[in-house]
Amino acid sequence: MTPLVECLVAFLFGSVAGLLMQRSRFCNTAALRDAIMFKTYRNTKAMLVAMMILTVGFTGFMSVGAGHPLQFDVGLNTFAGLFLFGIGMVLAGACTVSTWVKTGEGNIGALWALIFTFVGMFLFSLVWSASWWPPAPQTMTGQINPAALQLGFANAQTLQDKLGIPAVFFGLIQAALLFALYRGILRRERAQHVEHEKHQKEHQKNKSASAAAVHS
Repeated sequence: MTPLVECLVAFLFGSVAGLLMQRSRFCNTAALRDAIMFKTYRNTKAMLVAMMILTVGFTGFMSVGAGHPLQFDVGLNTFAGLFLFGIGMVLAGACTVSTWVKTGEGNIGALWALIFTFVGMFLFSLVWSASWWPPAPQTMTGQINPAALQLGFANAQTLQDKLGIPAVFFGLIQAALLFALYRGILRRERAQHVEHEKHQKEHQKNKSASAAAVHS
């Protein structure tokens, strides 16, 4: 494809994805926040379905596609980065995707969060270049290398490479666990619905009894 066609395809795909995100109000932050604080699971169920699809698709890609072999750079720095990112999402009240959506809708707070996301990415790019990020070939040892990777593993093996078992096998196990969580949420929602109907009936019964007592 020519650069113009590639830009048009990217614009079309981005527009469709943005429209779906805006209309669905999907947010990774809300998926966890609403489940913990408000006991509502609309976004949580959507996130679990997405995780199941991505897990099977990605591990299948690792097993039979161009993703085999696939190696990772992981370590304590990965967990530290994820933790800081999670704090940022909580303070912003949205994940990166919904921050874009809210900015497009005119939310000034989301606009500031988005601006400082870019600032943070720029600052990180300076650190990336200064501290062997991405890892140079000489740091690719497969062992802990604190000096080069901040307590991370360079070129860490996947379970597929280490055990000789296709990655999709582990992906299916994880997808099954996610599906079990999904089913558990559905059961909880059904129980909440039954409890809500019970309270509604009791309220209506008490209301009818009070009305009858007034008339008598």
